[in-house]
Amino acid sequence: MRSPLHKSGDAFGNDRTPLKTIRHLGSSKSGTEHFIQQRITGFANAILVIVLAVVAIMLSGRSYADAVSLVGSPWVAVPLALAIVSVAVHMKLGIQVVIEDYVHAEGARILLLLLNTFFAVAIAATAIFAIVKIMLAVLTGGSVGTGA
Repeated sequence: MRSPLHKSGDAFGNDRTPLKTIRHLGSSKSGTEHFIQQRITGFANAILVIVLAVVAIMLSGRSYADAVSLVGSPWVAVPLALAIVSVAVHMKLGIQVVIEDYVHAEGARILLLLLNTFFAVAIAATAIFAIVKIMLAVLTGGSVGTGA
């Protein structure tokens, strides 16, 4: 296997290293890893959606205080947080594939990939913050305000 810094040289004396080699965007260097990550998060989402459906059914018809108490339970908060992380990673990977396949301008592709990552992290962080806030309020006996 050749080093990425190996100068190949062509008939025209071009000794530049291909940019795709330096960025590790070669033919099959990351496609398999990406494929496996997508399948693992998809499988995790399938299991966690069942948990979320059970929680949603348990929340139906409850008062606000009872709903906060249920979501604040570690037995519910932890699977909710895991679902949020799994869904956010799965979303980021899926949108990344669309951007890489259909955005051909290099600058726009890089910008959109960065925005995609920031969006996924922002969504996950905000949702996890809300769950932790509810859980800590329940565990300490405080109340969770509605923000009004």
